[in-house]
Amino acid sequence: MIHIQFSKEFLRELSKLPKELQEEVAEKVEAFKDRDNHHRLRVHKLHGPFIGSWSFSVNYRFRIIFIYSGNKKNDVTLITIGDHSIYE
Repeated sequence: MIHIQFSKEFLRELSKLPKELQEEVAEKVEAFKDRDNHHRLRVHKLHGPFIGSWSFSVNYRFRIIFIYSGNKKNDVTLITIGDHSIYE
């Protein structure tokens, strides 16, 4: 089971989203805790300016960027959330 922490930026951006989307994010974050769901959430490593970071899908539009903050990849910090513009 993955343990999740939230950055201030992630919480700030999450609070700007519509309530329905916030609920969908909560469901996907809960699913992310189980590695068996990572393929379905399209977890993938990022490159370029985001090297060392990873991403997973909330839906077709929104993504969550995170980093592994523990030695055994059991601790994760969610960095930010947004549409594809977060990659810019």
